[in-house]
Amino acid sequence: MILDTLGEATLYEALHPRFKQAFDYLKQHDLTQAPVGKIVLDGDNLFISVAEMEGKEAEAARTETHKQYIDIQMPLSGSETIGWIATDACKRVAKLYDTTKDIAFFEERPTTYVTLQPGQFAIFFPQDGHAPGIATGSLKKIIVKVKIA
Repeated sequence: MILDTLGEATLYEALHPRFKQAFDYLKQHDLTQAPVGKIVLDGDNLFISVAEMEGKEAEAARTETHKQYIDIQMPLSGSETIGWIATDACKRVAKLYDTTKDIAFFEERPTTYVTLQPGQFAIFFPQDGHAPGIATGSLKKIIVKVKIA
């Protein structure tokens, strides 16, 4: 997992060939006014999901993992807390891996929590189990999906 501000995103562009395009888009567009839905940047290789949700308590946030995509998550309104746990520590499957949605859920609880403010992002790789959506009230956020291969 990586946690930083959008202003420092260039530090991470070399980690994946699609990161620069993703971060350039985030820096050049005000997504606070974007409608909920999908913004396609490079087909299935790189896209953004704009989501609005009601925040939940930490106990209600489910630990999830992905195999095909890296997540770059960033709140647009208010703060969001996201739990983290190493994927290797996730042994008790709550919902089997869905290849179509690229997601599996686990019973294990996060071991670490980080709170993001607008302008901050977290990158979750396949080795990073995460439990997003911990917030008070409504939350608008983006999830950039970056295909691994």
